Amino acid sequence: MKISRRKFAQLLGAGAAAAVARPAVTFAKSATIDSTDGLVSSATVRLSSNENPYGPCRKALAAMDHAFGLSCRYPDKHADALVAALAELNGVERSRILLGDGSGEILKLAADVFTGPQTKEKGGGRLIVADPTFEAILHHAQLGGAEVVKVPLTSSWAHDLAKMSAAAKGGLVYICNPNNPTASITRKDEVRDFIRQLPNDTMVLVDEAYYHYADTPEYESVIPLVADHPNLIVARTFSKIYGMAGLRCGYCVAQPATIERLRARQSWDSINIMAIAAARASLADPAQVTNGRRLNADTRTFTITELGKMGFKSIPSQANFVMFDAQRPVVPLIASLKSRQIEVGRLFPAMPNHLRLTIGKRSEMETFLAAFREVTTASAT
Repeated sequence: MKISRRKFAQLLGAGAAAAVARPAVTFAKSATIDSTDGLVSSATVRLSSNENPYGPCRKALAAMDHAFGLSCRYPDKHADALVAALAELNGVERSRILLGDGSGEILKLAADVFTGPQTKEKGGGRLIVADPTFEAILHHAQLGGAEVVKVPLTSSWAHDLAKMSAAAKGGLVYICNPNNPTASITRKDEVRDFIRQLPNDTMVLVDEAYYHYADTPEYESVIPLVADHPNLIVARTFSKIYGMAGLRCGYCVAQPATIERLRARQSWDSINIMAIAAARASLADPAQVTNGRRLNADTRTFTITELGKMGFKSIPSQANFVMFDAQRPVVPLIASLKSRQIEVGRLFPAMPNHLRLTIGKRSEMETFLAAFREVTTASAT
């Protein structure tokens, strides 16, 4: 079966046409998972991994259904169409886009290329990160023998860019903005000035996984800065607002020379055809982002308000999760909630009394709040 790029686009269009009749909220109904398969029980409230509980949009589901016939083909040619769509979306040339197996692959590639022993062949160096932040890139850098320097967040939960700059000596600076696990941002003017002042021999990777959820004027993407900064990489993912965490699709934006250095260490055809189909269809459905922001913001406000009524203060959140002061070590709380079939975020050693909580559906947050009241009341007596 020979399928051209034009035919592939037609298949995606057919998928979109199949989703004409739809409610105001365009998210697909969550699938029920049979616990007898050894997977997650349908009774479990999963608020642990910052996933989008509403899943992909209906256009994405329809596109995947129509793409089954492509599963016998390697995805390289069809990935080109997604690269073109992302280049148009971000206002950059196609040569400045690299797809990844989730943004996690982008982080791994950056660690492989830009950190490690100071050898001429690898041209690597140390990794500079905030503490706490998303740990995946630390793991990859340490496996490669890199020195990892952790710089505590400021009192306002922002990256301490002055101290990170002072610690940078070549290698790579990682900025997760909004930051995981704190859901806080580093102000746009501070990030912009940091990138402009950073020497070109030090790379900076800005992870914008939660970009779509940020709703403050103090935040903005740094993708427009890539044009003038050869040492800048910006990572994005379809795992969050687009509800595709299980499909694994992400990308980065950087100058062509950097893209080619990353590509050289990447597995061939690392993005599967279903993820490509879903991603392209998702980009064609603006309601996914609009509704995702609204649902998340409404439920996040409800959750933070209810926690506040109970006396628990949250860090201001610009993401699809919150980090709040549990006023006690969180490890026993995590275990107690798990015994009640509620999964929440893991321990972050730099903040042992703070609990990270994914924003699920309203009903899931009500279930969590009832259980949390029960657990904290029991521990107080």
